[in-house]
Amino acid sequence: CQPAAVTLHRSPPEGSARTVLAGTVQELRSLGGRVRVTVAGPPGVVAEVTVAAATALRLADGGPVWAAVKATEVQLVAL
Repeated sequence: CQPAAVTLHRSPPEGSARTVLAGTVQELRSLGGRVRVTVAGPPGVVAEVTVAAATALRLADGGPVWAAVKATEVQLVAL
């Protein structure tokens, strides 16, 4: 899925997104007004969030996060 389609949460999310993956923040990369977040876990996922969201979620500590995405947005990519 596109990184912008992924939402990040500090606790298991509730809502319409059926695909929820647990992981840990592995890397943060600044993209101007957005932050690209690499989440390590089986499988790994990449998300893009606003700087405000990254700050509010305290992503810089490298702690646990949950990534959620709607099933219609999921794409599997072989590496």
